[in-house]
Amino acid sequence: MNLRKFLIPLGIVVLVFAAYRAYGPQGILTVSGGLVMWGLLHYTRLMNVMQKARHSPIGYVGSAVMLNAKLKPGVNLMHVIAMTRALGEQLSAEGQEPEVYRWTDGTQSHVTCEFEKGRLARWQLVRPARQDAGVPAAES
Repeated sequence: MNLRKFLIPLGIVVLVFAAYRAYGPQGILTVSGGLVMWGLLHYTRLMNVMQKARHSPIGYVGSAVMLNAKLKPGVNLMHVIAMTRALGEQLSAEGQEPEVYRWTDGTQSHVTCEFEKGRLARWQLVRPARQDAGVPAAES
């Protein structure tokens, strides 16, 4: 069960009630202004991330290896989109859990991420086999 669905609205109600008890209607206005500002900050971040992502092809990342190193379990999809600056290529069916997205770089290495309830649960880096693996490097 996702407690955030209940704790955030409950916290807002408690905050508004405490502000009313302490400062009356002026407290409600102050808390409401703070909540509106908080909402606008999140909306602005969302719009900035999406504006940066619109300039990249879907499913592309500069370096899949670097993305793999930066990922942490529990981050949300918006955080991963902000890191990659691109929307992921959706591999799972629409609305199906877990949501699976893939980001591929120029060397055809790719990171496949699984999101459960909007949070990163697992990811896997796949690097293609090198073509020149059997040829020894030239000595200098």
